[in-house]
Order: sequence, then C-alpha cells, then structure tokens
Amino acid sequence: MSFIKELKRRNVIRVAIAYGVATWLLIEVSSTTFPMLRLPEWSATLVTVLLLIGFPVALIFAWAFELTPEGLKKEKDVDRTQSITHATGRKLDFAIIAALAVALVFFVSTHRWDSDSIDDADTTSAASAEEQSIAVLPFVNMSDDPGNEYFSDGISEELLNVLVRVEGLRVASRTSSFAFKGKDASIPKIGEELNVSHVLEGSVRKAGNTVRVTAQLVDVRTDSHLWSETYDRQLEDIFAIQDEISAHIVQALKIALGGGDADAMAPAQKPTENLQAYEHYLRGRYFWQRRGEDNIRHAIDLFEQATELDPQFARAWSSLGAAHITLPSYSAAPPEEHNSRAVSAAKRALVLDDTLAEAYAVLADIARYGNKWAEAQAYYLLAIASEPKNATAHLWYAEHLHVVGRKFDSLEEVLIAYQLDPLHPGTNGNLSWLYWGLDDTSNTLKYGAAAWDLGDYRSLYTQAMAQLRLGVFDRAIKFAEQFDDVNDFPVSITELFVEATLHPIKRPLFLETLAKHEAVLPIFVSLAGYVGFGRLDDAYRVVNANLDFLGQSAWWTIWQPETASFRQDPRFASVVTEAGLLDYWREHGWPDLCKPVGDSVTCE
Repeated sequence: MSFIKELKRRNVIRVAIAYGVATWLLIEVSSTTFPMLRLPEWSATLVTVLLLIGFPVALIFAWAFELTPEGLKKEKDVDRTQSITHATGRKLDFAIIAALAVALVFFVSTHRWDSDSIDDADTTSAASAEEQSIAVLPFVNMSDDPGNEYFSDGISEELLNVLVRVEGLRVASRTSSFAFKGKDASIPKIGEELNVSHVLEGSVRKAGNTVRVTAQLVDVRTDSHLWSETYDRQLEDIFAIQDEISAHIVQALKIALGGGDADAMAPAQKPTENLQAYEHYLRGRYFWQRRGEDNIRHAIDLFEQATELDPQFARAWSSLGAAHITLPSYSAAPPEEHNSRAVSAAKRALVLDDTLAEAYAVLADIARYGNKWAEAQAYYLLAIASEPKNATAHLWYAEHLHVVGRKFDSLEEVLIAYQLDPLHPGTNGNLSWLYWGLDDTSNTLKYGAAAWDLGDYRSLYTQAMAQLRLGVFDRAIKFAEQFDDVNDFPVSITELFVEATLHPIKRPLFLETLAKHEAVLPIFVSLAGYVGFGRLDDAYRVVNANLDFLGQSAWWTIWQPETASFRQDPRFASVVTEAGLLDYWREHGWPDLCKPVGDSVTCE
C-alpha cells in the first residue's frame, strides 16, 4: 500500500492517465488527418508505435524526477518538506480534464461525421437503386444456328446504344452487362452488381429472312416483370423493332418510377439502309469485342465489307478504325501501318457522323501515341462531349491524364468510367495502377484482384509490386511469376526482380539478365528494374532510345513513388522536353509531381 501511496504522491498515476488520454487523442488525430494529407500509410502506425514506446519512459521519468520552483530535479534530491507534488498534481488534474474535454469533442465530431458519411452512402445507394437505371443483358440466341449469336448480341448492343441517349436514364455499359453472359445469376444479384434498378433481358430467334425478338423489363427490387413483348418481323424491319422495344422500355420506366418520358428518347437513326452491310457490321462487332489477333483481323475484314456495301455507314467506319488501332496490341502487326489506317477510317466516320465518340477516341489515342498531347486531349474531350455516358471515352482520357502525370485528375475520370462500367477489366486495371502510384496499396490490391478476375493480366504486375512494397515477399513472388508466365517472357524477369530486392546477393544476376534480354522486354520492366537498383544511366539509355513511343505503362511507371530518383535526376527535364510534355504542361497545367523552374522543370 505504501508503494501505491508513493505512486500517487509522485503523480505517476496522474501522468499515466494524462499520457493515456493524450495518446488516444494523437492516434485518432493522426489516423484521421494523415490520409487527407496524403502521407504514407505507415505514418499513422509509426506515431502509434512511438507513443507506446514513450509510455513506460514517461512513467519512469515521473517516478524519478520532480518539478520544483527551481526546475526539474531528481526526486531523491528534493526535501520532502519542500515538495510541491500536491500542487503539480492539481495542475495535472486540470490538464487531464482539459484533454478529456478535447477528446470528447473530437470523438463526437468525428463519429458524427462517420455517421453522416454512412447515412449519405446509404442514401446514395438507395437513390441509385431507385433512380432510372437499366442494364441490357445479352439476348439469348434461340436460333438453330449457333453462328447467329452475333445477331442476338448485336440486338442487345444496339438497344443499349439507343437507351444510352435517353435523358435522365443511366445505362450500364456493355462490358459490365455482357459479363453475365452464360452465367446463372439472378436478376437481383445482377442488379446489385451493376447498381441498376431495372434489367432488360430477352431472346432472338432468326430463321431465313424472319426474326422473332422477345424482350422483358424486370424490376430488380421485386424481381417482377414490368413489361414484356414478342415481335415477329421481317429482317428489313429490324431497326423498327429496336425503336419499338426502346420506346416501350422508356414508357414502362415512366409508369414504374413516375418520371421519364418516351419523348425524352433521341430518335434512333437508322445506321444503314443496307441490311447485308448491317449484318457484316454486327458480326464484326461480335469478333472485335472478343479480342485476340484472329478475331480482330476477322472483324477488320467484316467492317471493310460493310463499308464497301454502304460507304455512308459511319459506325462501320468508326469500328474499322477501332479494330485497326487495337490489332498491334494483340499481334506483331506494325503499329505505324494500322494506326494510319485507323486515322483514315475514324476521320471518314466523323465526316459522315460527327457525334461518334468512338471515332474521336481513336484519333485521340493515335495523337497520344505520337506524343501530340494537346491534340489528344482535345479529341478525348470531344469524345466525352459527344457521348457523356460512354465509359470507354472516360477511361481512355483517364489513361492520357495518367501518362502526362496528372494522377488525381486521372483518378476522377477513371472513377466515372468505373461507375458506368464497374466490371470492365481495363477500368479495374487502371485503378490498380493509379492507386499504386498514389501509394494506396490496399486499393491497388483490391482493384488489381478484380482486374485479374476479369482478364486484365497487367494487374498481376501491380499486385506483385504492391506486395513487395508491403514486404510480403512470398505473395510478391507468386504474382511476379504469374505475370512473367502470362507474358511468355524469355526469362522470369519480374520474379527475379522481387528476389533481388529480397536478397541483395542476387542483384548482379538480375541486372545481367535484364541487360541480356532488354530488347525483347517491355520498356517499363527495364525502366523499373534499372531504377530500382540505382542504374539511372541505363534507365535513361532505355528511355531516350524509345522516346518516340515509350508506351503507356512506361509513362505510368515513371510517375510511381519507386522511380522518384529518375524524376529527380537533372536529365529528366530533357526527356519531357524532347517528348513535348514541357510545352503541353505550360499550356494545360503542371503534373502533380512537377513545377516550373525558369524555362525548365523540376520534379519530386
């Protein structure tokens, strides 16, 4: 009991209470404010660890020392009759009360904010579930010929294209809707995944020159049909069927939700008068959406046939441009040749119809490949202005913004694309790369996993690097190995990079292997490898040799935290000047990590 009394007399217990209250308050403040200041995730953890270490130190200090009118003295040197620990204790009591008051105010305000945020999120979710929103599922091919699947898919895509122009109606993008093709998912589950209140499903039976289309509109909340109809028509009437179905959907939504109007639907334009050209176009879209070299080449042939049958078929020209621009990414086809053809086709499409977002986006990508940054941005913005609900236009513009170093602007655009098309592999992959660059490993892994599940292999790389950043080397090696295998690299270079990071003795082997295979590896892999182990001269050699076309992933890698030494090198100013970025930044705004210095630039 005398020991307890002595603890009280020396104010050790009061110090413990005061330290505990202050520690809680500091931890809460750091965990709340550090993310807003974009400090690394470990910063708040470091504060917590330091405060915990300081606790026993504070208690020992309170036991061993005493505050006197002459200053701080060792307790053993203070005459008990002259001790003022009782007065110091009173001051500590007031300090504890004040700290508790501050802590209470902070607790109430932050938890009220959290509650408001949750309420807002619930309200937003409920509102989005009640708003006029719809997903068009791929119509089922009921024809005897499985080869007619292109036609049923095409009907679904054409209906989506009509509905997306309805004012006030949010339409889930094709990629997300078609992700459920062939899957046994319930309508409520689909509605939850796509965050829509209604789903359109149906079937198509094509035989000779006749077609039967059955369509039904389902309320996700009740899983009940609001409207259904069957149409038997000659193929020549296929466009009229699309118009009828679209008008019925809007009318049914008006009745169900008390809003919207069939008159709000923009009149559907007949894309072509030539039914055979239209069939070639639908078949081309079918194969192009499936990607792969053989599919894209077949799509190009079909689009060319469509344009030959009807040279005024704008959407066929636009799709031809999109097919040409994607082919080099899936084959050894020369980019220069196909990019040139893509430009010709896209410009022809816009002469015929200047509202085609896809054609603008093709021209934007071609401009970006040629380091024509301002021209690319202008085309991307035209694409978005033409079709504000076009997820691809927002996604490609986000990629452009990321390339030029505007990561936060890029994140805003890609989140718009994500809202429109949450199951798009490229959108999730872009989010993974962006969050990796923003030092948010949690979201890097979250969206990276989603992207890989949806088929975007690039996210294996971001997951490997995120795990490496976290120090989880076994998982980093696993993802790196998968990334190397998927790319069919001649050597497991990414896996070796992770191992060299873990075991410095392996670094010479990694650098020797990288130099040997550098010519056949992606530029961003070489760039990250050389910079990662301090070989800046080699990194600049690789970049300068490929400045005409560094590639999207290389630019993204340049803006990562791990490549800060590359950006901070004086030679970086020459790189961005040669690439035309310096002029672009002066006109359109500086990137997140750079600022002007006289006629040049400096970056973090």
